[in-house]
Amino acid sequence: MQISVSSTLTVYHDGQFWVGLAEHVEGGRYGAARIVFGAEPSNEEILRFVASKWAKLSFFGHDSTEASKPAKNPKRRAREAAKALKQPAMSTKAQQALAAQREAMKQESARARSQRRADEAEARFEQRKLKRKQKHRGH
Repeated sequence: MQISVSSTLTVYHDGQFWVGLAEHVEGGRYGAARIVFGAEPSNEEILRFVASKWAKLSFFGHDSTEASKPAKNPKRRAREAAKALKQPAMSTKAQQALAAQREAMKQESARARSQRRADEAEARFEQRKLKRKQKHRGH
């Protein structure tokens, strides 16, 4: 079995920064990563970046193959349909991959934020419990 691997790095100016678009195809799976360079990178800087940081790039992120269920609420369904219609029909694979990666990162950070809040609330509750216990003992 032979797995084909192909990677490209395209550096362009987006109007404000110099940006690199790294595209990676491995075994039929397409992934993309966006790197912001800031000032115009020289060929040596690009070569150093590829040599040192290419392996650390997250091309595929977390694969979420589960399809989202349609909402039960008819107003929400209508909003989702309107949102889907607003999105441009023509989009490059790289744009789609980057959008999916941003969405996955957003969900992951929301999950982490929720967990952090729950941990902080638990810590506050434990502190109150300890304070009540000390007060009850006459301290």
